[in-house]
Amino acid sequence: MNRFFKSCTALVAITAFMGQTTVAFAAADMVKEIGEGEGEVSIVAWPGYIERGETDKGYDWVTKFEEETGCKVNVKTANTSDEMVALMNEGGFDLVTASGDASLRLVAGERVQPINVDLIPSWKTVDDRLKDAPWHTVDGTHYGVPYQWGPNVLLYNTDVFKEAPKSWNVVFEEQELPDGKSNKGRVQAYDGPIYVADAALYLMKHKPELGIEDPYELNEEQYKAALDLLREQRKLVGRYWHDAMIQIDDVKNEGVVASSSWPFQVNLLKSEDQPVASTIPEEGATGWADTTMMHVNAAHPNCAYKWLEHSLDKKVQGDLAAWFGSVPTVPAACKGNELLGEEGCATNGFDDFEKISFWRTPVADCDSQDECVPYYRWVSDYIGVIGGR
Repeated sequence: MNRFFKSCTALVAITAFMGQTTVAFAAADMVKEIGEGEGEVSIVAWPGYIERGETDKGYDWVTKFEEETGCKVNVKTANTSDEMVALMNEGGFDLVTASGDASLRLVAGERVQPINVDLIPSWKTVDDRLKDAPWHTVDGTHYGVPYQWGPNVLLYNTDVFKEAPKSWNVVFEEQELPDGKSNKGRVQAYDGPIYVADAALYLMKHKPELGIEDPYELNEEQYKAALDLLREQRKLVGRYWHDAMIQIDDVKNEGVVASSSWPFQVNLLKSEDQPVASTIPEEGATGWADTTMMHVNAAHPNCAYKWLEHSLDKKVQGDLAAWFGSVPTVPAACKGNELLGEEGCATNGFDDFEKISFWRTPVADCDSQDECVPYYRWVSDYIGVIGGR
């Protein structure tokens, strides 16, 4: 019921932004200079994105920042992009680590303000592939600072799968797994409307006659095929996950043997000697390129800008990548970081950038065809899929 309520709340907020064929972007005033810190900064973040050593003392990029700036960091974790949008609509936060399926909604809804990159000395160290990325840059204006990126991986149980699964079909189609048992009730799927794109990506490989060119740009026929696949998957899914820690518990205690996941869960499970590994199957993967964005009415803009600069620190970037299993947005972080190691970036997918279909908010006015199904439909229909409709 809580999940259903959150999804419905998000639907109301999303429809207000994305119900039109086109989306207009209005730029707020940009900060011109950074003053004395206000004493605190409030951030909405993905689980594991802002660590202060409470889970593992070796991972702490908050304490030093607080000591050096006098800005206390307050963190509110969110488990889906729709939760992030809803929280930013409510207000009371300064920053958010938004994925590409939320960032343009926040810009369109005038919930975030342009970022003056001239006030962020480390901007010049950002990966050139991300500096002008379309999920945070509108008409040449930056609305955020790149934070981390990576793929949505296929987590699998190594006791069940002696070799890495080659296809996402292990979570989409009923079948006998290598241990001789059915996958029914033993797989999970992501509890977020953007997961429709995972189904579309799978269909690009297995039903090329649909003509899907972009998993975030679907016409009515393509969209129906994706929903049909998800409804069939519903018969297999034991639980839809959106809380990383609950998924970890499900893998450990509830018999989950395959699921879409984040490297964060995989790394934590491995650290507890659980029999898990991850892979990117032959169909490729969706992924996330997250951007730290600033609320249009941020109460602590000076501390917020100080955090934006801190977030690009080479050690912070490397430590976070090691902790989360992600890729730094600062390439220099890939060398000389004790926690990440010399091969950490390669292992986490630094060279796979072009293979990932990064999360992006679907809109009706799309590039690959005349008209596409907009995101508010994805939200309402995915609620129906999860509910068995």
